[in-house]
Amino acid sequence: MYNRWNGPPSAKACRVQGVPSGDITDKEWRMSEKIQWGLLATGAIAKAFARGLSNSRTGELWAVGSRTQDSANAFGAEFGAKKRYGSYEELLFDPRVQAVYVSTPHPYHAEWAIQAMDAGKHVLVEKPIGMHEYEAQAMIEAALRNQCFFMEAYMYRTHPQTKRMMSLLRDKVIGEVCVIRATFSFHAGFNAESRIWSNALGGGGILDVGGYTTSISRLIAGMALDRPYAEPISVTGAGHLHPETGVDAWALGTLRFDKGIVASISTGVGVSQENNVMVYGTKGSLFLPNPYVAEREGRSDGTLLVQTHGEPQREISIASDVTSYTHEADAVGDAIAEGKQESSAMTWSDSLGNIRTQDAWRDAIGLVYEAEKSKHFVHTLARRPLRVRKNISMTYGKIRHLDRPMPSLVMGVDNQDTMRHAAAVFDEYFERGGTAFDTAWVYGRTRSELLGQWIVNRNIRQSVILISKGAHTPLCNPEDLIRQVHEQLSWFQTDYADIYMLHRDNPEIPAGEFVDAVNQLIQEGKVKAYGGSNWSLNRVDQANAYAESKGLQGFSVVSNNLSLAEMIAPVWDGCEHAHDPASLAWFEQRQMALLPWSSQARGFFVPDRARPEKRDDPSMVRCWYSEANFQRQARAIELAGKYGIEPINIALAWVLQQPFPVFPLIGPRTLAEIRSTFRVFEVKLTEQEHRYLNLETSSI
Repeated sequence: MYNRWNGPPSAKACRVQGVPSGDITDKEWRMSEKIQWGLLATGAIAKAFARGLSNSRTGELWAVGSRTQDSANAFGAEFGAKKRYGSYEELLFDPRVQAVYVSTPHPYHAEWAIQAMDAGKHVLVEKPIGMHEYEAQAMIEAALRNQCFFMEAYMYRTHPQTKRMMSLLRDKVIGEVCVIRATFSFHAGFNAESRIWSNALGGGGILDVGGYTTSISRLIAGMALDRPYAEPISVTGAGHLHPETGVDAWALGTLRFDKGIVASISTGVGVSQENNVMVYGTKGSLFLPNPYVAEREGRSDGTLLVQTHGEPQREISIASDVTSYTHEADAVGDAIAEGKQESSAMTWSDSLGNIRTQDAWRDAIGLVYEAEKSKHFVHTLARRPLRVRKNISMTYGKIRHLDRPMPSLVMGVDNQDTMRHAAAVFDEYFERGGTAFDTAWVYGRTRSELLGQWIVNRNIRQSVILISKGAHTPLCNPEDLIRQVHEQLSWFQTDYADIYMLHRDNPEIPAGEFVDAVNQLIQEGKVKAYGGSNWSLNRVDQANAYAESKGLQGFSVVSNNLSLAEMIAPVWDGCEHAHDPASLAWFEQRQMALLPWSSQARGFFVPDRARPEKRDDPSMVRCWYSEANFQRQARAIELAGKYGIEPINIALAWVLQQPFPVFPLIGPRTLAEIRSTFRVFEVKLTEQEHRYLNLETSSI
């Protein structure tokens, strides 16, 4: 992270041909008393921000970037930009630019925000933060990766009117908040080519201005609940999708919060409504006639009308001789000056919650953009080729009969139900060096199809390891095994699985019959390596003895549970674990590869999820609660403090550091969970620590 307070830009920030970082001296850099802004795009909202910058005490306009040189020149001449670039890339290459305001159409927010932060720039991105929650997650990961400031541009959050509203609610001037009503809607004449109506550009009301209504409702509910903001318990809605472009012309929504608070929200680009906010409480009401203080030039005064029971209405005026865009620029400038990566005006978690609410609202009215549909989701969230990053921490091992290295962590494909979710986590895992994906016929067709389509869209079939599981109880027999393999391969859109796992065992059928069935698939080129999930080790021995006697390929891998916490009761019927000394010795003696599921004990090592007195999760209590496991948890917490990581990483490190090949299955649902999980590679337990965690010794 660089700015005027910590010297000239680093070499990383000066990724421009012919412009070395030494071209700007420390003295020259500090001569600038204000943050040097670069504006990426030249639309109406960029003009409003440029006007706001002209009154800013912390920043000034240095450069503008556009898709054409003529547009950049015209904008620069109007607003005094010293540098005018005919491409966005050129602006990011300018070492003098410290902060970038991204105001492109919605689908390009993630692309250019991420590229700007990868170039070492601080970023203010216009709302909505992205097309959906996972784009927002990707931008936050870029901010963390590059140590940059990052904020979503809900400018009204920085206006003194909003601060005064929050103060009144915090002081319970209208009593306890009960009902919130928020509207932001306008009538734009229909034009299929216009950004506002374009499906390809993320048009419609919910993304364009509906986010103001979700944002302010969450803010008000949060103040009422003594929180910075509140997340709705449920989101429902109805709307009208334009018959030609399919975007929402208008939509209504209902948000339900804790303690009975409800919000009615309304938006649209095809109908004008009264754009205001009303808050009803037990002692009166609070009315905001201009809640979003969205004036783009001139003064931007605020007004609040307070009505308490039995009292005359009271008008509160909030003077502001600058627009919300000036307040916003200075909120960013102040945060950067203080060395912060986010602003309290609109935190990352607040932005994530807001776009998540917008996603739910869109889902409620059936709005899925064409680009979000599986076959069309051909780009990464940063809209650049999928590639493994430099200096990755992933390690690799070998599995018999597999012709490529096996990553130490395997991505579980059992919780992704949309391509926007699947693509986000799959891309992030792949870019960190992850190449193996574990799925199953019993998980359902949708998840296999999402994985397969993602592989097709990214054109990476030869770079990934597909793990297919089938023959789950009660369909655990050779005939269903073969049928399910062919079905799942068709869902994957591929001819073969790299690893096939028998998902359950059926002791009533001789192990050799399963070996024969899978070897038939191997001979047909449908399977390369195979093994069993939740097979007893005795049955694995029987299968491999049969295979050897017949000159057939045997089991290469087993997928039973192994975690630092010993599974004291099966999570599901028919489950097997490998935590006992005899099982661990079996794997070590045979050097059989293990793909342990629930390798982090389903969250047992997250202290907030598992404590002796916390018993709200019956499955957690039944499967993992024991005195010995809580001793292991305490020791993991102890070592986590030593290594500066989370206890769950210590528990996963214990699994990884076995004296036989082990490749734990992980099931992260967010990019943050992937980042957290990969911290396991930061620790290397000593032999004594490994034994200490498993209660084999009393001290380290």
